[in-house]
Amino acid sequence: MLIIEPADPRERGPRELIEASHALMREMFDSEDIYALDVNDLCAPNMRFFAAREGCAVLGTGALAVMEDHGEVKSMFTDPAARGKGVATALLGRIEDEAAAIGLTTLKLETGKSLEGAIRLYERSGFVQCGIFGDYKPNSTSFYMKKRIVPKDPQSQVPVNPSSGNR
Repeated sequence: MLIIEPADPRERGPRELIEASHALMREMFDSEDIYALDVNDLCAPNMRFFAAREGCAVLGTGALAVMEDHGEVKSMFTDPAARGKGVATALLGRIEDEAAAIGLTTLKLETGKSLEGAIRLYERSGFVQCGIFGDYKPNSTSFYMKKRIVPKDPQSQVPVNPSSGNR
């Protein structure tokens, strides 16, 4: 059974996947076009880091960076042997749930234009292309996306009706 849970990126399983993700990025992109976060960055107070596992095997990672006016999806990576099993979809759903639970209304992300599978995943999850944001620098390899989300009442985890004023 696939379990998505908060995790420590310094632990062996998550750390190995983060390192594999960074190695893949170095193969695919120029260093100035890589915005990967290191393990220490993923431990920052504004980060919510998650791992997907079956038993003891860590199959994927993903994080939510809580920014002033939005959340950002970071460090999404699935072990190549686990691709096609719904790991990334489950992680993205958990990140979205966390963002909604803390009252965020927008999720954003940066990915590589050549990562067609990732872009399809995000599109299936309701993300649409947007312009550059945050501290990103213009380049020819980045692709930016965003998604509006409905915040949830922290007591009930029920979506808040923005027109009712019950925020």
